[in-house]
Amino acid sequence: MWRRIAGCRGVMGARVPVLRRAFSTAPAKLSAEDAEIMAVEREAMAYDVMIVGAGPAGLAAAIRIKQLCMSSGTELSVGVVEKASEVGAHILSGNVFEPRALDELLPGWRESGAPIETRATDDKFLALTETSSLTVPNFLLPPQLHNDGNYIISLSQLARWLAEQAEELGVDVLPGFSASEVLYNADGSVKGIATRDVGVNKDGTPSGNFTRGTELHARQTVFAEGCRGSCSEEVMERFGLRDGVQPQTYGIGIKEVWEVPAEIAKPGFIQHTIGWPLQNDAFSQTFGGSFLYHMAPNYVLIGFVVGLDYDNPYISPYQEFQRWKHHPAVAEHLEGGTRIQYGARCLNEGGLHALPKLTFPGGALVGCSAGFLNSVKIKGSHLAIKSGMVCGEEIFNELSASEDTPCAETYELPANYGAAEVTKYQTEMENSWAFAELKEVRNCHAAFHWGFLPGMIYTAMTTFLFKGREPWTLSNGDPDSAKTGVASTFKPIDYPKPDGVFSFDLLTNLSFSGTDHNDQPSHLKIKPELAEIPEAVSLQVFAGPEQRFCPAKVYSYSEEGKLEINAQNCLHCKACSIKMPSEYIDWTVPEGGGGPKYSHM
Repeated sequence: MWRRIAGCRGVMGARVPVLRRAFSTAPAKLSAEDAEIMAVEREAMAYDVMIVGAGPAGLAAAIRIKQLCMSSGTELSVGVVEKASEVGAHILSGNVFEPRALDELLPGWRESGAPIETRATDDKFLALTETSSLTVPNFLLPPQLHNDGNYIISLSQLARWLAEQAEELGVDVLPGFSASEVLYNADGSVKGIATRDVGVNKDGTPSGNFTRGTELHARQTVFAEGCRGSCSEEVMERFGLRDGVQPQTYGIGIKEVWEVPAEIAKPGFIQHTIGWPLQNDAFSQTFGGSFLYHMAPNYVLIGFVVGLDYDNPYISPYQEFQRWKHHPAVAEHLEGGTRIQYGARCLNEGGLHALPKLTFPGGALVGCSAGFLNSVKIKGSHLAIKSGMVCGEEIFNELSASEDTPCAETYELPANYGAAEVTKYQTEMENSWAFAELKEVRNCHAAFHWGFLPGMIYTAMTTFLFKGREPWTLSNGDPDSAKTGVASTFKPIDYPKPDGVFSFDLLTNLSFSGTDHNDQPSHLKIKPELAEIPEAVSLQVFAGPEQRFCPAKVYSYSEEGKLEINAQNCLHCKACSIKMPSEYIDWTVPEGGGGPKYSHM
């Protein structure tokens, strides 16, 4: 796993040729000695393909490239960097898994020990009031919500298994390295990434364990960071990849894993709900709902998703989740159980019309970095894997046809290298079943801007009749940050106190995420040009919504009205980079290895 990066950093005896480049990340006020330490030359390694993010999309791309290498006798080096301490530790999803794409990538997964065991058996969809529920007959549900042939899984566990498959094929999987900087060639094409310096004290000075980051150069760099990845957002802006498409809209998903008594466990059972507590009337414009899945042997995976395009600044997605668990239709599945894990992550909900251009000179976007998620189906893992596969195939075709000597042989990029743009990836994705699936539901999310009931009616019409062929497009012109309403037009919400049995205070729950950040500078930075926004706008106009939408209690205001950032709590959900007024937070990666440590998510 570590052989190439470790050689680069001098951890192992054998070394390979390295490229060097001086680049100082030192803050302004340092002693001369500290400044010299932090300006040491960064070492570099070159790969044919560097993938940022060891999730389903990134690992699918790596596996597909290596499969094609083996079948053709071609040697290309492939590396995958992952900011979590281990693969899967930052992965959170529902997850009812559709195996269509995995069947294409690894047809023998059923015989290879994949952690996909709980077949979906029972599907239930409820409309809730505060004390009762109405079961919606399955024949009235969109076909996208039928789960025949699907499985209830832990996506974090599946990612670990995919990483093992990738390593067996010769991929270098490198957890604990966060990609903090995109590097560019002289012609402007992407050259690769640099990893975060480690061992920096909170005051910005180097500790005794300080180590410079490493430059990882590549002929093609694939960004698979997940929703709202920082490097992905940079290349989208730099290359204008979002020009001509709608703003992406997001949801915040908050999840707990429970272990329940055997007599309560119903492996294969699936329940989704709409209505209370988010939608209390037919024209409520707050998008969201819940999921509850029973996974073998006796786990219950529960979660709540709230669209971040909501207007009421007093909404707390976390508190909505906690009170939802007390509903009789939910509590009966948790009775006598124990919450064993907690976490949160943002997800893309904009669909087809919010997808950016997928390629740029030197690289591509895959999976949730690009926005591949079907919000009607409540699934995205199969789309992520498909995008990774297609991207891997087209990158292999491009590099194997090139006359350049592979980095697998030289360990460095060719002189004066200018990276190609693999445009065939875009074409092939547009012709794939993944795009066809997204086209069928392309207007559904935007329809909920008319209200809860109109959105449901439109979704029924388009999934049963139009299937995306309607000759109009419903628009979404503003980012989620611009949709928060002025606080004076809403009433504060009096949420019930947690009982410590079904519901919990946030900081207690946070301790079940494994979140940890070593002593280091805050990775959550206020953009200098927006420095006045927190106190002057967010607090005064919107009543400080960041205090409520953050599922880790990172943000609070002092009695004097000063913003306080507790970055050590951060779950890496990315909600703050999305919902903050004027998007005043710059979410940068912390040192590799920090953040949550999910095992069952």
